[in-house]
Amino acid sequence: MEKKTLKLISWNVNGIRASYKKGLADFINKEQPDILCLQEVKAMRDQLPSGITDIDGYDFYIHSAEKKGYSGVGVYSKLKPLEYGYTFGDEFSENEGRILYLKFETFTIFNIYFPNGGKSPEHFEYKLEFYNKTRDYLSKMAETTNVILCGDINAAHTEIDLARPKGNEKSIGFLPVERDWITSFINAGFVDTFRIFNKEGGNYSWWDMKTRSRDRNVGWRIDYFFINKKIESDVLEASIMTDVLGSDHCPILLKVSI
Repeated sequence: MEKKTLKLISWNVNGIRASYKKGLADFINKEQPDILCLQEVKAMRDQLPSGITDIDGYDFYIHSAEKKGYSGVGVYSKLKPLEYGYTFGDEFSENEGRILYLKFETFTIFNIYFPNGGKSPEHFEYKLEFYNKTRDYLSKMAETTNVILCGDINAAHTEIDLARPKGNEKSIGFLPVERDWITSFINAGFVDTFRIFNKEGGNYSWWDMKTRSRDRNVGWRIDYFFINKKIESDVLEASIMTDVLGSDHCPILLKVSI
């Protein structure tokens, strides 16, 4: 089967309705990604205007949280999936709108908004459970098909993935157990695509809006595209679109021949 070069973008928009008012449709029409994965859409489908759901050339899929105005993920796709869904099979399902996958003939893409874990000790334990279910399910799936995982992982992996590692050693999002999980995911057969091309610090995808940290590039790299190692050589580009405004996160990009 002949491979196709796909342009994929992932973006935590911090509210799809707010993002739409800030030019989301213009961004899509300009960039023309084959697949655009959004996190933290914070809306139900029936709350969205047609300008969001009906963008020319795209089908729109959404998995909303049961709680209004919270979490949620969405996908715009030019490609017709064989199937789509919202769980890790029968093993793990959730009601916070965090998982949306699209299965195609040569790969399955998972768009995931991982829990922050900062609400309470119980929610941090849920974050760790979520992490482990993700690793176990996707690594097993990668034995038989290509897997792409994108989204807001809500953790920085190494010291070069945030501006102030020493000051955040005890902060959720940079705790040893979270960093170790990312290492375990890579050891399970996945590749952090950005690090194929860029080994330097100073590259971030999230900034604290309250402290205007984006102006000083005091940020964290917590948004990722992972692929199973078998297709590492098929990755053509992986980058962070730091010039794109409209959220406390910026989009990340992956081009892959698959």
